[in-house]
Amino acid sequence: MDLVAGRITSEERRPIRHVDLILLLVTAAIVVAGFFLLFSATKTTLIGLNEGEFARVQKQMVTAAIGLVLMLVVASFDYRFLKVYAGFIYAGMIVALILVRIPGIGSTPLGDATAAQRWFAFGGFQVTPSEFVKVGLIVMLAAVLSELRGPIPTLNDVLRVCGIAAIPMGLVFLQPDIGTTIVLVAILGGMLVVAGTRPRQLAALAVGAVVALALAFQLGVIKDYQLARLTGFLDPTADTRTTNYNRNQAEIAVGSGGVLGRGYGSGTQTNLDFVPEQHTDFIFTVAGEEFGFVGSAIFLSLYAILLWRAIRIAYLSKDPFGTYLATGVASMFAIQMFVNVGMVIGIMPITGIPLPFVSYGGSQMLANFIAIGILMNVHMRRFK
Repeated sequence: MDLVAGRITSEERRPIRHVDLILLLVTAAIVVAGFFLLFSATKTTLIGLNEGEFARVQKQMVTAAIGLVLMLVVASFDYRFLKVYAGFIYAGMIVALILVRIPGIGSTPLGDATAAQRWFAFGGFQVTPSEFVKVGLIVMLAAVLSELRGPIPTLNDVLRVCGIAAIPMGLVFLQPDIGTTIVLVAILGGMLVVAGTRPRQLAALAVGAVVALALAFQLGVIKDYQLARLTGFLDPTADTRTTNYNRNQAEIAVGSGGVLGRGYGSGTQTNLDFVPEQHTDFIFTVAGEEFGFVGSAIFLSLYAILLWRAIRIAYLSKDPFGTYLATGVASMFAIQMFVNVGMVIGIMPITGIPLPFVSYGGSQMLANFIAIGILMNVHMRRFK
């Protein structure tokens, strides 16, 4: 590396010279692996519907290509501009969450009273604003936390940050979408921890969250099917034909894979279409059944590497704003991976959280690529 008066030269400061290739490669590996898992999970269903067996994989590929473009766009400008426009981003996501609840503007599956998410329908496309709210909240909280005057947030600082996060959380919770609400809570918690929030304040927030959840149950905000999922998790032997059916089938699929799996395309649970929503919430069952414990461990190691790179980027960032951005993205990916896999193996209740870059769905794929673009941006400009 050429040095001038002990400093990095302008050539070395060029952002393009500091692209995180490991992050790019591991993201690409997860996306490609997701294509194979999605094909195995959907081919039987699509054949039964007289559709092309590659239909959903092709749509996912198109979405990934769009996501790649978005990632490059986000990585191309200085991430500090996000701080300038954080307020507008925040206001935009609040407006979107309100509009999506208005009949005639927002859409929900026809006749599906248990739909966990609502979206905007444009032609043949569906946009789920709550997926993009995850990234928007990261940007807004990073902007606020980076402007705190003291080294440790005061109680007023913590309450202010929580108040900012509470509005989108409440709107998402009322959709109803407990899964995305959990992700937003994890983002808030992870960023507060990195900001140096005192343990007693974090404990008080946890108690407050439990109280709020209890009130939601008492006031009937929690829907019957959501309550059934929770009680089913606490009592796995109850209601095995409805509430616990998904989880039981998922556990059978993963368990039948053994150590080395049945082989790609040879999973009986997958081929016979026994696992409901296998292409979205339960897609990890394909990895467990067809590649076994070893294959699943290798697959999950890709996520571990992605999280390592995100944490490393947060640590190396030259300013607090970049650190908080990377922390929020790491928290987002970590909670989604943990809860999704936890649902499949029975250690977490079913909440409808997708597996990043793998579960079928356009909005979550695009939001995840934007998040990777933010990580790339912070890493590329750590010397500038």
